[in-house]
Amino acid sequence: METDEEDVSRVVPFQLQFDKPVASQIKIAEWNPEKDLLAMVTEDSKILLHRFNWQRLWTISPGRCITSLCWRPDGKAIAIGLQDGTISLHDVENGKLLRSMKSHTVAVVCLNWDDDTGEEVSDGNFVPKYEDRTSRFFPPAPRAPRMPGLVPGETGFMDESENLSQELSNSSHQRFNILCSADKDGIISFSIFGIFPIGKIDIHDFSVCCPLANQQVDCKLLNASICKVVLSKDLCHLTVLCSGELLPEHDLHGFHCLTLDTSIFYKRRNELHQVALQASNIEDLTEVIRASLSVMSKQWSDAMHTFHDKFDSLSSLIHDHGLDSTPQEEFLSLIGGARTSPAVHQFLVNSLGEVVIADQGLKRISKLVCGAGKELEVIVLEHLQPAAEMIGFRIGELRGLSKWRSRYQGIGLDETLISNATEKASMLLIQVQRFMRVLSSSVQQFSNFFNWLHKCVKMLMSEPSDQQQLLAFNSELVILFLKYLYDQDPVRRLLESTEVDNSIEVDLETMERVQELAHFGGFTDFDYLRRTLAKEFQQMESCFKEAFQMPFITISKKILCQNLLPLFPIESISKSASSSVPTSISYYKEEMHSKQYSFVDYISFILPDEPSSQLANCIVVMRCLMNNDLEAVLLFVPDGYHCIDLSLYKECQLVLLLNGPSSENMEKACMTIVQADDLPFASIPSSEASSPWKLHELQDSIVYLQMDSLKVREIPHSVIAPLAVSASRGVACVFATRKRALVYILDEDEDEISDAD
Repeated sequence: METDEEDVSRVVPFQLQFDKPVASQIKIAEWNPEKDLLAMVTEDSKILLHRFNWQRLWTISPGRCITSLCWRPDGKAIAIGLQDGTISLHDVENGKLLRSMKSHTVAVVCLNWDDDTGEEVSDGNFVPKYEDRTSRFFPPAPRAPRMPGLVPGETGFMDESENLSQELSNSSHQRFNILCSADKDGIISFSIFGIFPIGKIDIHDFSVCCPLANQQVDCKLLNASICKVVLSKDLCHLTVLCSGELLPEHDLHGFHCLTLDTSIFYKRRNELHQVALQASNIEDLTEVIRASLSVMSKQWSDAMHTFHDKFDSLSSLIHDHGLDSTPQEEFLSLIGGARTSPAVHQFLVNSLGEVVIADQGLKRISKLVCGAGKELEVIVLEHLQPAAEMIGFRIGELRGLSKWRSRYQGIGLDETLISNATEKASMLLIQVQRFMRVLSSSVQQFSNFFNWLHKCVKMLMSEPSDQQQLLAFNSELVILFLKYLYDQDPVRRLLESTEVDNSIEVDLETMERVQELAHFGGFTDFDYLRRTLAKEFQQMESCFKEAFQMPFITISKKILCQNLLPLFPIESISKSASSSVPTSISYYKEEMHSKQYSFVDYISFILPDEPSSQLANCIVVMRCLMNNDLEAVLLFVPDGYHCIDLSLYKECQLVLLLNGPSSENMEKACMTIVQADDLPFASIPSSEASSPWKLHELQDSIVYLQMDSLKVREIPHSVIAPLAVSASRGVACVFATRKRALVYILDEDEDEISDAD
C-alpha cells in the first residue's frame, strides 16, 4: 500500500494537459520562444502550427524535404532548412513565405537563431543604438508590382495588400540577431536578421593543436558531419558538435566538440547592425526594381507583339500585289496625298476595319499599345523610381559610414566600393528619367499615328465622319513615327537585358559635353548614355554585390577556432546516424559582481551505443566556465531504460525522455528532470592526457541515475524523438509511437498556461 502511494507521488509533478492524436508522425518540433505556439514538421514535410490548446493555426508544405527548423528570438518568424540547401523564412501569423535564400548547396541539418542580450534596455523596451533616417524623408518603401492577369500567390511578387517581407528588413527596432545554419558537408553560414549574409566557414579548414600520442599535434577534421550548432547568448562564441575523422591520425573517427570565436559579432554589433539594416533594405528595393523591369518588359512586349502581328501582314500584301515598296513608303505616300495602293486599301479596310471584326479593329490595337505605355508610366512612378531614389539615399548613408575607417573598415565596409555603388545608383536615376522621356515620346507618336490611321480608315470606307469625334493628329509626327518607330522599338531596347551588345549610339558632340561636365566632379562614368536602363541596373546590382561581399569575406576570416575536443570514438555509426545524435545546448546567466553577468554553456547529448565502448547507455553533460575550463559528468541510465531524447531546461535543469521496461505487453515510458548544476562535475584535462578522447578520462567517475530519487512522470506509451520543451512557458510536448502528442506542464506552480498570445 505504501508503495502505491509512493508511485502516485512520483507522478504528480508533471501535470498532463493534453493527449491529442497527430495525423502524421512528427520528426521536428519547436516551441515559440515568446508565445504558446508549437511548430511541428511531419514525416511528409508539412509544417503544422498549433496553439497550446492544440488549435491548429495553419499548415504549409514547401514541396521539398524539411531537414531543420528554428524560431526567430522574438517569435515573429520561423526559419526552415530544406534538403536542397535553401533556407526559407515564414511569418508566424499565417505561414506566408517572407524570404527564401540559397545559403547552402546540400541539406541544412541544423539552425540556430539568437540575439544579443547585452543591449541596453530602458523601461523594458529595446533602445536601438542606430536610427534609420529614411522614414524622415521618404514614404513607406514601394512593393514589387504584380504581373497583370495573375491571382496573388501565383508568382513571387507580393500582393498589394501584403507587406510581409519588408518587416524583415525593417530591423532598426530589433535586437541585433544572428541566424546560424549548418549543412551536412560541414559548412556553417551566418546571416544578420536572417536575411543579410555576413559570413561562412568550413569546419574542415580549421587546424587546432590537440594532444595525440602524448604530444601536441595540429589536427584537422575530415569528413565531418555537424550535429548541432548553438551561438552563445553574448554572441561571442559558437559551439559545434560533430562527428568525423581527426587528422593526422585517420583511425581517430569520433564525436567532437568545436568552439569557434565569434566575438566579432559582439564587438562590432552596432556597426554590423547599421550595415545590415541599410544593405538588406537596398537588396529589397533592388528586387522591386527587378520585378518592375520584368513586368514592364512583359507588358510592352505583349503590346508590340500585337501591333507587329497585325501590321506585318501589310508587307505580305504589298508583295502579293507585285510592289517592291515598304509599308513606311506606302504610308508616306498616303499622308502625302497620293492615291492609295490596292495593298494599303485592302489592309486598312479588311484587316483593320472595325466593321469587319470589332475586337480586332484599330481602336483595340491603339488602346492596347497606348494603355501599355500608361501602365509603364504608372509602374515607373509608383514602384521603380521611388525604389531607385530610396536606394540612392541608403547607399549614401553607407558611403558616409564607410568614411569612418577606424570603425567600419574592420568589418569590410570598403569606401572605394561603396563610392562606386553610390555612383551607379545615381546613374540609374538618370536612366530612369531618360526612359520616361523615351516612353512618353513613343506613346505620343503611337497615339498620333493611330489617330491619323483612324481618319484614313473612315475615308476609305466612305463613312460619314464627325470631325469633332476624330482626334487631332500631327502630320510631322506621323512622318517621324514611320521613320524611327514603325520598325524600331526604343522602349523595348531600354528594357531588355540581353547578352548581345545593345549599346546606344551617342553622337560625338554629346559625349564631349558629358566629359566636360565630368571635370566639375560628381561622377567619373562617361559611358552611361550608351547603356540601356536594364544594363544600368545590372551594373548597379553588380557593384552592390561586390561592395556587400567585402563584409562577408572580412567577417568570415575573423571567425576562428578556439578549441577542438575529441570526446569519444565512433566505430560503426554512419555519417547520417551521427548527425541525428540527440543533443541539447543552452546558456545560463551567472551573476558575477556589480550587476555584471556571464553565460555558462551547458552541452548534453546521448552517447551512441558502440559495441566496443565501455560507456554504453550514458548521457554526457558538459559545461564551459568563465575561464574556458571544461567540466563534464557521465550519467548512467538504469538498466531497462533507454534515453530517447533530452533537452536543457531553465535554471540548469535537464529534461530526460526515457523508454522504460515493458511488462505484460504494455509499453511504458517516463519523463524526468535532473538538476544539472548539482551534478558532481569533473574537470576535463586539456593536455597531457593518456587518451585523446576526453570522456575516457571520466570512466571512473560515472554518476548513476537514481530514478527513485527524481521527479518522474510515467507515460503509458512508447515514446520517440523529438522532445519539445519550452523554457519560457514551462511545458513539454512528448510524441508517442502511436501518433499521439502529450503536453505536460513542467513547473509545479503553473497549473494552467494562458493562451492569450
